[in-house]
Amino acid sequence: MSLKFDLKELKRRMEGAVTAFKSDIASLRTGRASANILDPVQVEAYGSRMPLNQVANITVPEPRMLGVSIWDKSMVKAVEVAIRESNLGLNPIIEGQNMRIPLPELNEERRKSLVKVAHDYAEKAKVAARHVRRDGMDALKKAEKDGDMSQDDSRSNSEKVQKMTDDTISEIDRLLQDKEKEIMQV
Repeated sequence: MSLKFDLKELKRRMEGAVTAFKSDIASLRTGRASANILDPVQVEAYGSRMPLNQVANITVPEPRMLGVSIWDKSMVKAVEVAIRESNLGLNPIIEGQNMRIPLPELNEERRKSLVKVAHDYAEKAKVAARHVRRDGMDALKKAEKDGDMSQDDSRSNSEKVQKMTDDTISEIDRLLQDKEKEIMQV
């Protein structure tokens, strides 16, 4: 991979981190059941990790219940393990190739655990934004060293990259705060 400094590309990648974070926290439903709740679940299948929706159909038969129909009978145990280990606090009930997943009542403990998961997602997004910043700074240093960019231009672009990173992290914090309020509402 060649290191070439492109501010627009860095911005696109940082926006990608925010978009992924929005998707992650959208899966943390506070009320009604939604198939999106299982979006972050990754199943160990056929020698690799893949999203649950690539090995099963997910339905919402009742407001507080999810249904999972697994396509391959040999994948039932792997799907069960993936759901239990997903930090979503869900306990599937196996019925052959199908699973029923009752959604627990949102008591205080459950709400706190959802907030903790949201914080984990936020930290993951912040780390992704910092990786983009590091890549940008490395590209700037290389461009300056190779003589493709003056020291002043490098410093100016470096400040732009830092501001973009700060803005991205602020947006992630704001989204996290909004989601935390939504989860903790009684």
